[in-house]
Amino acid sequence: MARRTLRFLGAAGTVTGSRYLIEVGPRRILIDCGLFQGFKTLRARNRKPFPSRPGGIDTVLLTHAHLDHTGYLPAVIRSGFAGRVFCTEATAELCGLILPDSGHLQEEEARYAARKGFSRHKKPAPLYTEADARAALERLDPVGFRRRIDLGDGIAAMFLPAGHLLGAAQIRLEVGERVVHFSGDLGHDPDPLMRPPVPFEGADVLVCESTYGNRSHPDIDPEAELAPILKRTFARGGTVLIPSFAVGRAQGLMHHVARLMARGEIPHVPVYLNSPMAIDATEIYHRHHDEHHVSREDCVAMFRIADRVNSVDESKVLNTRHGPMIIVSASGMLTGGRILHHLVSFGPDRRNTILLSGFQAGGTRGAALAEGARRLRMFGREFPIEAEVVQLQSFSGHADADEILRWLGKAERAPGMTYLTHGEPSASDTLRGRIEHELGWPARAPEHLETINLDRPR
Repeated sequence: MARRTLRFLGAAGTVTGSRYLIEVGPRRILIDCGLFQGFKTLRARNRKPFPSRPGGIDTVLLTHAHLDHTGYLPAVIRSGFAGRVFCTEATAELCGLILPDSGHLQEEEARYAARKGFSRHKKPAPLYTEADARAALERLDPVGFRRRIDLGDGIAAMFLPAGHLLGAAQIRLEVGERVVHFSGDLGHDPDPLMRPPVPFEGADVLVCESTYGNRSHPDIDPEAELAPILKRTFARGGTVLIPSFAVGRAQGLMHHVARLMARGEIPHVPVYLNSPMAIDATEIYHRHHDEHHVSREDCVAMFRIADRVNSVDESKVLNTRHGPMIIVSASGMLTGGRILHHLVSFGPDRRNTILLSGFQAGGTRGAALAEGARRLRMFGREFPIEAEVVQLQSFSGHADADEILRWLGKAERAPGMTYLTHGEPSASDTLRGRIEHELGWPARAPEHLETINLDRPR
């Protein structure tokens, strides 16, 4: 067989931009096609030419729908990729929400920057448009879990449940007699919504996420953590502002808020879900009960707890209201969207609370708040933040270091090499050390754009 290589086009040394290229002779298979987020130097990579000619890529396989795994797909297709895009059924449904929303927001932000004049560019342009995103959706080819996908030339793939998010998958790729396993993003166990990931069986080469590779999630009940924060904010007449990932995190938060209100542990205050995408995603959760463990009754309660805010005008009205209420709005790391306008309105009032409910990648506004920033730059200006800021500890959608090691330890055979990606350098290196010392496996963190030989991994 021709030389077989794996090239790390993204998620090496950072938690975003998941992109891995398998090359076997003339064949090119791309695992994930994500956006870089966070630090400006990372975001700049989105504007650079794709490292492999898009027209030369045969197939794309997606682990799950989050933008750091799918958000560059419209740009690659517009640049000449003409092949098939395989993903799970729920991933295809969620991409139908996430990708057009991404294109729409980029167009909206470009227009706003042009109108307000805070861009360095005379004519700010989106990376891609909503029309580009909708064209990309036509390429999605949904496949069920555990079904073998024959890609030709001795190459085959299979999606295995990863937890983390509806439709999220590990990808087991057969390249001739070699097996390359991509963990995708592994779910936290226990998770308020998702079932745990399928155990790792072993492979010749493993590419494993390391987002929480240097941390362990505290043993805190999510509702026990959430209730006192909400109660003290409402007692001082404040609003709780929750920047949330529209898919997964928003649904989990509403599930717990609904349960707390039903038990009378927090007051019944207005709850607003200000994200059309999150509204539609909640309906998708109703259709995929086999992938999560929320009862149909609780799923209905989760859906009914919030008033749904669809239009921009309705969103603007929220900014004029005061007093005890909860506003859940995307994006989870404060990188854009309606949440920024809410921050401008509610951030300067110390009666209010900003709840950070997930991982905050370096260079994002969410990371700055988590580190104690009292001013945020938005819309070309600096805005004060006087509200209480709380980083929730019990709402992660990622496995922590101990959970990853337990997942790895169930393998029947050790990989020849484990490559740790999708983590900050300190997280990846800490997990590398634990894998080497506790499991006795070789492991390392690859460099951006590094190419390795699958027959002689090092």
